[in-house]
Amino acid sequence: MISLSSFDSIITKWFILCYSLYYCTMVFQLSENEITFPDPALAEPDGLLAIGGDLSAARLRLAYANGIFPWFNEDDPIQWFSPHERCVVFPGKVTISKSMAKVLKDNVFRLTSNTVFAEVIQHCATADRKGQDGTWITKAMQDAYIKLHEQGIAHSVEVWQGDRLVGGLYGLIVGTVFCGESMFSLVSNASKVAFITLCSQKGFTLIDCQLPNPHLMSLGAEMIPREQYLSILQPTGD
Repeated sequence: MISLSSFDSIITKWFILCYSLYYCTMVFQLSENEITFPDPALAEPDGLLAIGGDLSAARLRLAYANGIFPWFNEDDPIQWFSPHERCVVFPGKVTISKSMAKVLKDNVFRLTSNTVFAEVIQHCATADRKGQDGTWITKAMQDAYIKLHEQGIAHSVEVWQGDRLVGGLYGLIVGTVFCGESMFSLVSNASKVAFITLCSQKGFTLIDCQLPNPHLMSLGAEMIPREQYLSILQPTGD
């Protein structure tokens, strides 16, 4: 009889074989018994660096400290990415429109931090997104990031209307970089308010958005090379 772990291993190897044959390249397979990653510079053109491993807190901490993040669908093996270009926002360059400035001035929303992390990540997982079927924020991913939150590594910003949670975001803090994972909005402007509030917090030199989309670009996001991103994430002398 094939065990569940053996079956997962077979699926992972099959995925790597198919990817390698299709793209005429090789993908690194991670061991669940050793917490290591290959050099991010070895990532494929689409940013894929490695497949496999696990979502343990130790592995996730190592990944983010080296500019690597997990991104995969429910039925796929764990995939680790390190894009050649990174979508980021420098806090001082965040774009605030006149209408958004009025929303902030009028205190339309109430804001908190780290009060309902699990609710924020669940909303992010179930949010409807244009052109996307399903979610990459699987139950396993949610559990992993909740553990990181319990360890003081993952953080959330929450946006409220009265007692109703209407928006928010979550991510990890690595040094002076906030590594954003996802955001959601149940009413207009809620996620933008969460993001702008994050940018206004002292101590952050960079907000990592990983991959670009129109919403992020409208907030002042820009693309920088991986090398520049890593130089900010891992400043010399730290």
